[in-house]
Amino acid sequence: MLTIGRHTLRNNLFVAPMAGVTDRPFRQLCKRLGAGYAVSEMVASNAQLWKSEKTMRRANHAGEVEPIAVQIAGADPDMMAEAARYNVANGAQIIDINMGCPAKKVCNVAAGSALLQNEPLVARIVKAVVDAVGVGPDAVPVTLKIRTGWDRQNRNALTIARIAEDCGIAMLTVHGRTRADLYHGEAEYETIAAVKAAARIPVVANGDIATPQRARDVLASTGADAIMIGRAAQGRPWLFREIDHFLATGELLPPPRVDEIQSIMNEHLEDHYAFYGEFTGVRTARKHIGWYTRGLCGANLFRHRMNTLDTTREQLLAVNQFFDEQKARSDRLVYEDEDETGAGRGDEIESTDRLAA
Repeated sequence: MLTIGRHTLRNNLFVAPMAGVTDRPFRQLCKRLGAGYAVSEMVASNAQLWKSEKTMRRANHAGEVEPIAVQIAGADPDMMAEAARYNVANGAQIIDINMGCPAKKVCNVAAGSALLQNEPLVARIVKAVVDAVGVGPDAVPVTLKIRTGWDRQNRNALTIARIAEDCGIAMLTVHGRTRADLYHGEAEYETIAAVKAAARIPVVANGDIATPQRARDVLASTGADAIMIGRAAQGRPWLFREIDHFLATGELLPPPRVDEIQSIMNEHLEDHYAFYGEFTGVRTARKHIGWYTRGLCGANLFRHRMNTLDTTREQLLAVNQFFDEQKARSDRLVYEDEDETGAGRGDEIESTDRLAA
């Protein structure tokens, strides 16, 4: 079993932190459907933002399945240390440092994967955060998420991994692309394998993991201790259950029936509405509904109409009517384009919200 500090995880399937996506309702759903671990949306290190509605919502872990992991982002060691202490005081049991986000709005303030250009600063940030919460009798494990480097001419994941180990990082996640790659091309698992071969701490492989077979192959080729899945789980949170079963038995589960997917969506939306409230809930749910229905017969027309609805009651009614129509066609989902089922999507969007969120 994989452990992070004092926490033993039920399996090695992780939900990637994605701003605007991996809120508490989505994390809980993924955990219920087979994920062993999930990291929160990114929380900014700027203390002036901690009382904002968005940040307070991201720091709301009430009733969440443990361990509670919170990702923080920033470029100032002292501010990052204070952010770690703040989130631990508010329930975080694991702190994850974001040095993997490639978004311009994050990198332009020298945070996220921009930090990979400045190895001394990486060391100062990691040491400051570990010293703040990761030592002593009440130590909270600190983990780190990175990319393979800034660009293909400057891959330094091995160096960053050594820095992380020396500074006390408990686990390292590597997305198999450089910052310059964004989400284009195929993930380079060779670099992840090299990091794992050199590391003395658990290493997590991330990038392009969208099927049970790919999960098996990535674990085998990299030697990683765990895999992290992001965009492939959008609208398909049962992917974790499918992977877990396949890794344990070598057998593929049948795809979920329409009535089960409808039930999962209803549970997700009700929890989402309760978490965000009426006004924000109906608007932030639209992207999830879009992912659940992507590629299905009549989905384009449905999403256009659904985006005009302004109440949760109307939205929920429309979603159930749509899935009732799907059930009338077949007890399994029928896609107009098989490529839209999610199997070909990239792996994660990570933190593309404003850093000030």
